[in-house]
This record gives sequence, structure tokens and C-alpha cells, in this order.
Amino acid sequence: MDDDAGDGAASGGTKRKVTAASSSAAAKGKAAGKGKAASKASALATAKESSLLKQKSPAEFFAENKNIAGFDNPGKSLYTTMRELVENALDSAESISELPDIEIIIEEITKSKFNTMIGLVDRQRIDEELYDDFESAKAREKRLAKEARFQETQAKNAALGKKVKEAPAARGKGRGEAAFFRVTCKDNGRGMPHDDIPNMLGRVLSGTKYGLRQTRGKFGLGAKMALIWSKMSTGLPIEIKSSMKGQNFISFCRLDIDIHKNVPHVHLHEKRENKDRWHGAELQVIIEGNWTTHRSKILHYMRQMAVITPYAQFLFRFLSDSPDKNLTIQFARRTDVMPPIPLQTKHHPSAVDLLLIKRLISETTKQNLLQFLQHEFVNISKSHAEREMGPDFSAKTTVKSLTSQQLVRIHQLFRQAKFDDPSGNVFEGHPFIVEAGISIGGKDVKHGLNIFRYANRIPLLFEQGADVITRTALKRINWSSYKINQQQDKIGVFVSIVSTKIPFKGTGKEYIGDDITEIASAVQSKIVKKLQARERQDRKRNLNRYIPDVARAIMETLGEIADESPPKRPRYDKEDEELLEKVNSEEVTEMTFRDCLTQHVEQVDYEMALEYAMQSGVSEEPREALYLNSLEGSYKFIDFQSPVFVFRFIP
Repeated sequence: MDDDAGDGAASGGTKRKVTAASSSAAAKGKAAGKGKAASKASALATAKESSLLKQKSPAEFFAENKNIAGFDNPGKSLYTTMRELVENALDSAESISELPDIEIIIEEITKSKFNTMIGLVDRQRIDEELYDDFESAKAREKRLAKEARFQETQAKNAALGKKVKEAPAARGKGRGEAAFFRVTCKDNGRGMPHDDIPNMLGRVLSGTKYGLRQTRGKFGLGAKMALIWSKMSTGLPIEIKSSMKGQNFISFCRLDIDIHKNVPHVHLHEKRENKDRWHGAELQVIIEGNWTTHRSKILHYMRQMAVITPYAQFLFRFLSDSPDKNLTIQFARRTDVMPPIPLQTKHHPSAVDLLLIKRLISETTKQNLLQFLQHEFVNISKSHAEREMGPDFSAKTTVKSLTSQQLVRIHQLFRQAKFDDPSGNVFEGHPFIVEAGISIGGKDVKHGLNIFRYANRIPLLFEQGADVITRTALKRINWSSYKINQQQDKIGVFVSIVSTKIPFKGTGKEYIGDDITEIASAVQSKIVKKLQARERQDRKRNLNRYIPDVARAIMETLGEIADESPPKRPRYDKEDEELLEKVNSEEVTEMTFRDCLTQHVEQVDYEMALEYAMQSGVSEEPREALYLNSLEGSYKFIDFQSPVFVFRFIP
């Protein structure tokens, strides 16, 4: 019995073990199933996420990041729109060597007029407190009391003969300040080909300014960014009229942009009669903006643009339903001489990267490596190219057959080898030229430093404190050494930088950083040279001022000596006696001494300029020896002198 019980117990134990094992196996199987299901779900989720990956178009990117293109807020957007249209107009006229004649109109559109334009019916407000311009009874009472105090103060000032200020404009809150504006810019430039207009204005990062030349624009944005802002703020299309020289029709196009696809959406594109044979372009865009906050910037921009482009004529008009706000300013053309059209140049070897090398190879028409290097880059001569290629290459190597390793080797050689610099100073292989001007005094100039910055003939008005020109003028110039009081004197500092690559900080083209040693040094050098030139001019002017008095005094003294009788007069040497005789015979007059003193001042000025030029490194420039045959016998000649050479003209 006990044995049976034991066996039963043993048997029961065995059964329990089997059952437990089966349960464990089932649990493991179930866990494995769950693991597979989880893995499958994870794989499906990953695939789903992959399918959700999207690519943004350039237009969509700039719409979402409009601040990097200068469209930070409605006021700045109005300024940037006007600026981009003006600069495009200037480039267009200059490209055909036509003296620019540009008309800019900014027309204020009231909210009710805008609503009528888009077919929106004005509705009466239901709850005034929901709106930004709501004013409570207490706030209104406070505002009226403040205005009354202001009027009282101005009345007292008027009675005392003091200057009367204008009443401050009432300010709203937030976006309530913004209004709508129609911006129109008309020029007499090249115009646009009829079929190209949609893509030229309705596709971001497409344009005619790509290439290695000095241009105002670089990014292919311009009017396209204004079109994007119009699409975002008003939903209205842009209108373009254009005609090229010799065309008997005017292209008219009304379009907007499909921001997600970066393609133009054309509403109307047709040809119209061109009776006046006009050529140029006229662009009109309606945007949200703020004239009050950016009025001074817009007018300041127009004044500075008239300074940097004296060969252009500008007519600026602001139109409003309020007659007192209307404004018309004309900036007349001051010269008919235009600078030559900037030419496209080739790349300097030190300024290229691997991607650019590959692109140049894909576009080149040259067959072998030697021809490619000579044709696509500046400052690579045949002998230079042969020396630099070394054992890794052959002059007859087919350029299209170069391997990735060989391209990397070429890039390394470009970085390591010495090449002559292109004309002008150099930053990262790109030539740049700095020009500077200094003015002292002026009627409407503030005391202290007044800095005017230009880059590729564009006025720079924002971010002045961070700009290399401002920092150089403030921190690197010792004004007191030129007898100029930096705080009290009215000092105008004008600096212009032009280059095939202006290193702007951001695409808004607002300032040049102070972290580029080459540009900072060039700016400092140009300002110092202008100050030294001004100092020499002042010294020369002061010397010339005394010439009439000195000449008169010399003549009077010599006249008194010449009038003395010979017995009483001291004995002079032969040259002095001859001079006195010439004074008596009026062969030598006061004008003779004036001329001699003037020539002496010129000579001293020249010698000092020559000494300065030698100290500045002009004497270290390469010189070429010239050999001329001497002429026998006596002859007359005229010397033309400069700090670096003397040219003798023998008639």
C-alpha cells in the first residue's frame, strides 16, 4: 500500500512535471509569438515613418524661413520688397549699358479697399474687446489727457519761439499696425523674354545672376521672395509688364507661385501692343507691410542708392488716401558716365572645392587635362599646369576619364600650390576691391562718426554694429592723430566693397562680418590713406593760401632795394644784380613769384607723396626696364611726374 502510494505519488509527480514543462513550453511559444508580432509591428512602423519622409521645395523652405531673406516682419518686408525690385531694375539697365531711369511707387491700400479687391464684404465687429485696437474708456481718458498736455507744451514752445514737435502718431498693438501696399517698380532695362517670364519670377533659385562676376544679387531670390510674401500675406498674384529692345509687343503676365512644388502658377500670359517702343520691365505686387516703422529706412536707402549710383535717376512716390502722407522725391542723375559692365571671370584655383571641380569637368568642352586647367581657371599657365600635374597625371589625360582619387589629388594640389592672386585683394581666392571716402562737416550731418556702408553697390542699413566697416572705423582708426575729434566733429565715412563673392552674414545681405582679416585690413588701409590724403590737401591748401601775401612782400622788398641808388646800395653778386634789373624792368613781377611759389609747393607735395608711396610699398611693385635712345643736341621737353615714374615728353 505504501509502495502503491509511493508509486502513485511518483506517478503524480511525473505528471505534474510534464504538465509544468508543457505550460513552460506554451508560455515560451506565446512569448516568441508576441516577440515576432512586436518585431513585425516595429518593421511596419519604420516603413510607415519612411513613407512619411518628405522633401521640401526651395520655395517652401524660404516661406517657412522668410527672416533669413530679410522678411522678418511686415515693415521689414515692405523695405526688402522695394529694395529687391530697385536692385533688379538697376542690374537690368546696366546690363545693356543704359543709363538707369527707375520709378518706384508705394501705394497704401486701406483694409476696406483691400477687402473690396479680393471680394470680401466688411462685417461689423461683434465683440470689440477681441481686437488689438480696442481701447477701454479708462485707456482713452488717459490717452486724451496725455495728448492735451502735449498740445499745451507745444503751444508754450511756439510762444517762446522754440521748435514745435509733431504730435506722435497713435500706435496700435501687434499685427494691428500692419496695412497693405501696392509696390510698383518700373525701369528702362533689358526686359525679359516672353516665354521665360513665368520661370524667371515663379521658380525660386533660378535666375541670371549665377556665375563668377560682381553682381548685386546672388541667391536667385529677389522679386521671387516678394512674390512668396505676397502669397503668404495677401494671396494676390504679381503682375509683370516687360518688353525687350526692338520688340513691337509688351509681355503681360499675372502669376503666383506654387510654394510646395516651386513652380509658377500662371493666371494670364499674353502679348499686348507696344506703341511707344518702350523697353524694360514693370513689376507690381501687393503685400502686407508697415510704412510707419520703416519709412525712414526706405527713404535713407533711396538717398544712399542715389549716392552710390550717380548715373541713375530715381523717382520715388508714396501715395495714400491721406493727402498729408503723400510724398514725391526725385533723385536727379549727376553724371552720364557709367562704370563698365562687370565681366564674368574664371575660378581661381584656391577658391574651388571638389563639387565645383566635378561640375566644371561635366560642363567643359576641353578634351584633355592640360586644356581644362588652362581654360577653366585663372592664373594657370601651360608651364604651371605641366609642373603641377607631376607624375600622377599626363597632359593628354582625358578630363572625363579622371577617377575620384585623381580629382581629390587635383583639389589638394590647388590648395597647396602657389598661384598668382587675381587682380585686387583676395579673400578665399575671390578678388575684392575696397574704396573709401572721408568728409568733414556738412549741413545735415550729425556730430561724431556717420558711417555709410556699401557692398557691390548696395547700401547696407541694418546690423551696423556688427559690420566690419563700422568696427574698423570705431576701433582701428586713431582719429585724433589726424586732428579730428571723433565725438565733436561731423565725420562722414564712406566705404564700398565690391567682389565676386561678398561674405554676407545670411542671405539678407545686411552686413559683412568682422572676422575676415583680409577685408578688415583693406578697409583700415583705405580709410587711413584717405585721411593722409586729406591731411596733405589741407597742408597744401594752407600753403597756397599764403602765396599771394608772400609774393607781394617779396616784390615790395626787392622793389625798394632796386630803387636805391647804386652808391648807397650794398654790393650783390651777379645773379642778385640780374634779378634786381629784371624787377626794375618789370620782367619779373609779383605773378612771377606767385608762379614760382606755387611750383615749389607742388614739388614739395610730390616729394612727400613719393616718400609716402615708398613707405607704403609702392616701390616694391614689379618694374619693367625701359631703354630709350638719347637725342643729341639741345631740345625742349616737358616732364610728367607721378609717385612711381617720370615721363619726359619731347615734342
